[in-house]
Amino acid sequence: MRAWPPPTMRPVPDHPASSDGSAHNPSTGTVRSAGSTPLAIDLSLVDLERDARRIIGEMAYAYFSGGAEDERLLAENVAAWSRWQLHPRVLAGIDQVTTSTTLLGQPVRSPVVIAPTAIQGLAHPEGEKDTARGAAEVGALMVLSSLATCSLEDVAAAAPGAPRWMQIYILRDRARTRDLVQRTAAHGYGALVLTVDAPVSGLRLRELRSGVHLPHDLSLPNLTGDSTARAHEGGFMAVVTREFEPALTPDDVGWLAGLSGLPVVAKGVQRADDAVRCIEAGAAAIVVSNHGGRQLNDAPATADILPEIVDAVAGRVEVYVDGGIRRAPDVAKALALGARAVMVGRPSLWALAAGGADGVASLLRWYESELRRTMALCGASTVAAIDRSLVRRSTGSSTMDALP
Repeated sequence: MRAWPPPTMRPVPDHPASSDGSAHNPSTGTVRSAGSTPLAIDLSLVDLERDARRIIGEMAYAYFSGGAEDERLLAENVAAWSRWQLHPRVLAGIDQVTTSTTLLGQPVRSPVVIAPTAIQGLAHPEGEKDTARGAAEVGALMVLSSLATCSLEDVAAAAPGAPRWMQIYILRDRARTRDLVQRTAAHGYGALVLTVDAPVSGLRLRELRSGVHLPHDLSLPNLTGDSTARAHEGGFMAVVTREFEPALTPDDVGWLAGLSGLPVVAKGVQRADDAVRCIEAGAAAIVVSNHGGRQLNDAPATADILPEIVDAVAGRVEVYVDGGIRRAPDVAKALALGARAVMVGRPSLWALAAGGADGVASLLRWYESELRRTMALCGASTVAAIDRSLVRRSTGSSTMDALP
């Protein structure tokens, strides 16, 4: 069994000087999570990723960590959040901070959501089931990928009653899509997250060069037909090319919503006009996303386009964002720019690989506790109080210094 927490993720007391131990990063100690005193967890995502890479091996690491072409957008997604600064408000009279919110009416403890990441069986034997258990432990929303290595039924059973949504690709064979939606609705998933940015696969050179494929001891139980065999033989890009519907239109949003009555969230929106088209077609929410830098390498970073999309949506639906979010201040910046929640993918994979369900839960606690700390330092007692007055462009930015 993998030891948890690993050396890269140890809880520390809120006041290290009062610790009985002398180490900077002790493995024991009282850890508090009251709203007035943020939990302290000494976590290095860089070191956690290094540990995960050692555990899962180079092929799996290439799949999870890689982006399109020379991976410029992969790096830019992370860097773009640093071009925004938090602009703290003082003398705010705050002694309690809460990160709780709702997503499409579903109460959650934090606006940090587990993004839909595929093939989690490459990271941990329990795969998506352990991710679901970890998210459920801390009251977080998980979005399950349709390219999961655990069935949606098994994931639902692993965390009964927990908030969960299902990511969907519309397949060329619409009957298979209809079957997947019916299974999803029957097992308590609260929304369908439709990926709209994959008419073809991006050129994922790291995957190709590393020979990424689905090992024969894993399968894709949520996709019937030949998906598993194709992934075994030709890798995941072959599944995208052969099976995903390439010619989606806004009408497909309404078609998908009509299959079950579940709300449809359009994921992969990168333009303001596309966001409006999705809303007019019936989308209940929008995810500003460039697929983790895995599709079009020359697309903009999500932190750079989020404000204009939020403005175009104008409060008609909820807006979420993913791409490069690594720290709690990144979460706060996204909320200040108008997102209602953020989705994190790769960090949750590293936590799953290193610690299974406990690792995922600890990662989410870290985000929650550090978001609470960031909010207190910015003078915001609730998620709703994080507005555009709390964010501005960093010095030297090519755009405006602050947003209205």
